[in-house]
Amino acid sequence: MTDPSNSAANLAKDIALRLRVLDEYLTEATPRQAAAILSEVLDLEEGLLTGVTHLVESGSRFAQSQAHRGMLPPEVWLAMGRAANELHSVGTDLDEHATTIKQLGTPPASTAPPKPVASAMVVRRSR
Repeated sequence: MTDPSNSAANLAKDIALRLRVLDEYLTEATPRQAAAILSEVLDLEEGLLTGVTHLVESGSRFAQSQAHRGMLPPEVWLAMGRAANELHSVGTDLDEHATTIKQLGTPPASTAPPKPVASAMVVRRSR
């Protein structure tokens, strides 16, 4: 039987590896592809930055409980809390630009020529 705590640590390693791979994709991507990647990362509801922020917030709560028990120095809890606050602040700052980045990643709608509209002079019937 596998140790659940070990599988969670392995999951964290796997995510770190995948982030490095994503970084490689981003550095080699076209502007449109890079914007699409970044818009997913910056999505305020379900984006990567939001997920990391929540993870650090959970880590801060863990550090708080361990600091109260004397298992961790209070400085660890304070540093984790500060990191969570900073990540939240960065996410908020970037959110105001996320739409602009997303628009760059969205292919332009096909610009079909406008449907001809008859002018009033053409519509009149001759008698």
